[in-house]
Amino acid sequence: MISTAFEYSRATSLEDALAKLGAANGSGKLLAGGHSLVPLMKLRLSEPQTLIDIAHIPGLSGINVHDANIQIGACTVHHDVATSKLLLDKCPMLAETAGVIGDPQVRNRGTLGGSLAHADPSADYPAAMLALDAEIRLRGPKGSRTVKAADFFQGLFTVDLAPDELILGVEFRPVKAAAYAKLHQRASHFAIVGVAAALEVKSGTIQSARIGLTGASSHATRLTAVETALAGKPLSAATIEAAAKLAGSGLEDVNSDIHASEEYRRAMIPVFTERALTQAMARAR
Repeated sequence: MISTAFEYSRATSLEDALAKLGAANGSGKLLAGGHSLVPLMKLRLSEPQTLIDIAHIPGLSGINVHDANIQIGACTVHHDVATSKLLLDKCPMLAETAGVIGDPQVRNRGTLGGSLAHADPSADYPAAMLALDAEIRLRGPKGSRTVKAADFFQGLFTVDLAPDELILGVEFRPVKAAAYAKLHQRASHFAIVGVAAALEVKSGTIQSARIGLTGASSHATRLTAVETALAGKPLSAATIEAAAKLAGSGLEDVNSDIHASEEYRRAMIPVFTERALTQAMARAR
């Protein structure tokens, strides 16, 4: 299908983008890579009257270290995340997550901010952001604010982002003992079930764990029962196996579609939780 008619405008700065977004009075959409928005427009599930291109705004892309935290700009494409030497060294889980998104065309054009704002229930980044306890940095006409990833993803294609705000980027403390495992759709490579796990380990004991789940529900969520079962336990295959059995046990909202039934997804959540935790354990050692 062909999208409805729209006006196109390229923003030259953050202030310009916000001004254009405000002037659109709720009928404008931000465009970076376009791999989330354009398909919706072609299906006429989204019909913005104005597209505001933010892809070339200085400072909205790049991967940097600030006060021991890693910052990634919203317009950073998946390929740059996947191949970042900084991330491969300090936080390989996130680089690997980006490396299994879609196909080369998607990874070279799609952006981190676009994926987070779209919040597809089968997207990969949300699970990783939850496991890393990342902060999403936002800017609007009233100034800047940050939202924890656990609070940002609220429902089906719903996030804590006002119509007149844009995503600046994300910030998180790098975790090396982390991994992402997913069962993917063959055509799109979206996650049928995807699990990101991050461990804090000291002297052979799991101090804490954060586990993000995507693909299985209406939006990415934390597997808190598994996290609780791991905390304070010795780092071992037996510990992980026992905790992984709890994965998804309290999850009420489980997807069922042409790719997988609810029953199949429920069966796969513990499997991929154990796989992600096992790889995270190997990195912790």
